[in-house]
Amino acid sequence: MLAYNRYDCLALGADEVVFTFHEKKAAMQKLRDVILKNLPKGFEEAMGYGMLGWSVPHSLYPPGYHCEPSQPLPFVGIASQKNFIAVYHMGVYADPDLYKWFTSEYPKHCKRKLDMG
Repeated sequence: MLAYNRYDCLALGADEVVFTFHEKKAAMQKLRDVILKNLPKGFEEAMGYGMLGWSVPHSLYPPGYHCEPSQPLPFVGIASQKNFIAVYHMGVYADPDLYKWFTSEYPKHCKRKLDMG
């Protein structure tokens, strides 16, 4: 089980995720399930950067994260923030067609302005 709250996180295992934001628990669990269903084989789930994330392990990509080579390459992260659920998907930036598709589809499904940093 992984436990997470806004101020601290503690990795207890990777079988289940329990979020202390009860009003967002169902949405976070559904999002996690969708990611796990579609994640490439061999990617790993772990807590990192204060959120639940999935990375490309060194066994698949030995150089690791360019900013910190001892760390695996981050791929997707989800976080329950105060007023929203954040999805950090680094793959969107790597594929111009995916980026174009995502930025054009986002407004059709969400009322808030897209914030990609």
